[in-house]
Amino acid sequence: MQIIQSVNEMQSHAIGLRSSGRLIGLVPTMGCLHEGHLSLIDIAKEKTDKVIVSIFVNPTQFGPSEDYDKYPRELEQDLEKCRDRGVDIAFTPSVAEMFPQDYSTYVKEEHISAGLCGISRPQHFQGVTTVCLKLFNLTRPDIAVFGRKDAQQCAVVKKMVRDLHLPTEIVIGPTLRDADGLATSSRNVYLSPVQREEALNISKSLKIAKDMVDSGTRSVDRVVAEVTHHLAHSRRIRVIYVNVVDRERMELARTIEPGKQLLCVAAWADQTRLIDNIEL
Repeated sequence: MQIIQSVNEMQSHAIGLRSSGRLIGLVPTMGCLHEGHLSLIDIAKEKTDKVIVSIFVNPTQFGPSEDYDKYPRELEQDLEKCRDRGVDIAFTPSVAEMFPQDYSTYVKEEHISAGLCGISRPQHFQGVTTVCLKLFNLTRPDIAVFGRKDAQQCAVVKKMVRDLHLPTEIVIGPTLRDADGLATSSRNVYLSPVQREEALNISKSLKIAKDMVDSGTRSVDRVVAEVTHHLAHSRRIRVIYVNVVDRERMELARTIEPGKQLLCVAAWADQTRLIDNIEL
């Protein structure tokens, strides 16, 4: 496996790969790799000739009071996992190269990013789209693979690619869950055993919603109320939002149409912010 830190070297190498007719797959990550990330690498390997995993904790998608400084960084372990999974290139740029002190250009999607996480994290998706565009320019991927757990992020990046005519296909991998049902996330390392036990109520609430819809419930208000009620019984869980939305545009739904919508939940488990969703 090749490790590239320089943005110029990465771009030059990617241009060479494209010129030789190789299909490039990119898995963008912020490191602290878990089985969810590794499943996305597997998808990229199936679809392309060369797989690049970027490992970069992007400061522009964190708010001033968020966890950028303490976000888990495990580069050596991440590189070992990439080697074991057959990754061809690990791209590990520095903040100084990606965002030098005089940096002043950003990309903003203005519709899909406005609701859900965009309400409590108003600069988050601008940071996501900006870094993704930079990574796409540097690695020249034919496909980029993202995880369904970050459903709003997936929709925002897909819209950016379409609006800016980027020659990259966005592939969405399924949400991977640990054996206890908790969606895999780098932030799960923050959770104590007690906090994790209570955080499981998020995935349990999604199952309750899915069962309601499968049993014939079509009222958004009833489903949202039941999920919110279930989460309210958890002493350590504080709900940020519970919404039923269109799975592509992330617009609030008025009534449930099975197969077309997601139930999205964001909540604090004490000081750890978690998100999850399920297709209804």
